[in-house]
Amino acid sequence: MNFVTNTYITISGIKKVVEINEVKDHQKLIYQDNKPAYFVDFYDLQKESNAMMNILVLCSGNPINEVLKSINKRYNINLSIPIISRIGLRRKIKSEIINLDLQPIPLKWLGYSL
Repeated sequence: MNFVTNTYITISGIKKVVEINEVKDHQKLIYQDNKPAYFVDFYDLQKESNAMMNILVLCSGNPINEVLKSINKRYNINLSIPIISRIGLRRKIKSEIINLDLQPIPLKWLGYSL
């Protein structure tokens, strides 16, 4: 799948972030240890992992960050969604299209709450 690596200038310095090329609200790029690792599409219910994320986030009304915090705490890992700038001041200076083969979040991490 194609993603875009954007380089931003922020108050805290230069940040390089991998993002979804065509942003849709129902798709999320999940980082593990500050590197892109997983791709979640809440409406692609063909994949069991996406269906479970759909239940955990959309059906239960929990923000995705809260679900990731629970997974992080239970399995002692570091999943996150990158934040470019906390106060919103940023300027894109470079973009590059890349191809990554990212898998859904592993089922064993999602089964804790079902």
